[in-house]
Amino acid sequence: MTWTLARFLAIHSADELGSQMLHVAIGWYLYSVTHSPMSLAYAGLAQFLPNAAAALAAGQAADRFERRKVVGWSLSVQFSCLAIFTLWTAVSAPAAAPVYVLLSVMGAARAFGSPTMSAMLPNIVSSADFPRAVASASSAFQICNIAGPAVGGLLYALGGRLVFAAAAGLYLFAMAQAWRLPAGGRREIPTDRSMLAGIRYVRSNRLLLSLLSLDLFAVLLGGVTGLLPIYAKDILAVGPIGLGCLRCAPAVGAAMVGLILAHRPMEHGGRKAMLSCVAGFGAATVIFAVSTKIWLSLAALFAAGAFDMVSMVIRHTLVQMATPDAMRGRVSAINWVFIGASAELGEFESGATAALFGAAPAALLGGLGTLAVVGLWIMIFPELRRKDRSLAVAAQ
Repeated sequence: MTWTLARFLAIHSADELGSQMLHVAIGWYLYSVTHSPMSLAYAGLAQFLPNAAAALAAGQAADRFERRKVVGWSLSVQFSCLAIFTLWTAVSAPAAAPVYVLLSVMGAARAFGSPTMSAMLPNIVSSADFPRAVASASSAFQICNIAGPAVGGLLYALGGRLVFAAAAGLYLFAMAQAWRLPAGGRREIPTDRSMLAGIRYVRSNRLLLSLLSLDLFAVLLGGVTGLLPIYAKDILAVGPIGLGCLRCAPAVGAAMVGLILAHRPMEHGGRKAMLSCVAGFGAATVIFAVSTKIWLSLAALFAAGAFDMVSMVIRHTLVQMATPDAMRGRVSAINWVFIGASAELGEFESGATAALFGAAPAALLGGLGTLAVVGLWIMIFPELRRKDRSLAVAAQ
């Protein structure tokens, strides 16, 4: 592993760990102040709306300006906001409004940083090493997903301001490392500098369109995160501890598989393997839907996370390798919106379906819907059935 890649992974990990710690602390802080579940919904909206609104501009910035600086300024804004908020909590009475302002500004800044980080990775490693680098970054992401909430909850129990200060310290570390990344060589000048160029490029490239839309609908239909509290309380009767285990199981499966792929990357059959893994994700969701045993439910969620990790590594590799460097920022921004939209809308879809039919039927329909989407996409997009010589050149 090169020092540049190690620094990139350190930035990625510190950013995600701080975000996960902050997510737990903000949720507890808001509910303690308002005693209203809607405050949590508003918190999600405060992050999602500016994130989505800034996506096109963020992609444009990633393709027009030095990406190291875009990431550095994004992290600088997030650190500054969090540092100010930490000082504010020390001198003012708790209130919800400043939290929404904090989340909105940080959400807009994150919209610039995250897609730009994705666009930077192909410039840091060779195409042959890119799948391994994606697996390493994804493993770090999942490990932070597991550790972040636990660390954030522990620090919040010791003192609310402590977790905000610790998260600010992580952003400060990530910011300092971002400014130390190499400036990069001469990049290709975009022939189409429009903010809408990324959308036009995705629409004209059937491989990209198939990959991004498959991910959107698979997560939209197959995600069961929003239903886990119902399963833990009413179906599996395992209580809060069981709920915590259910929430961690997909991330544990994803992290373990990611570590394996980082050391033993896939060499062949990327597109077909991705289709198989999305189908596996749907099948695991079906098993979870009908399970009434905690061990089987945990195994199904573990498998779902593992399948999702394989398909994500393949998909991210194909998307980045199929996109010219001059367009990677704008395509990554579209991908970022798709990921965020599918997760947010997926929880809404699961909750609405559960309200109509019950939690188990909702999860079952989601899993079966994912399997149906895979079959439909195989027919609509024959590009996904093409045999790959190797994953590194699969997009060519």
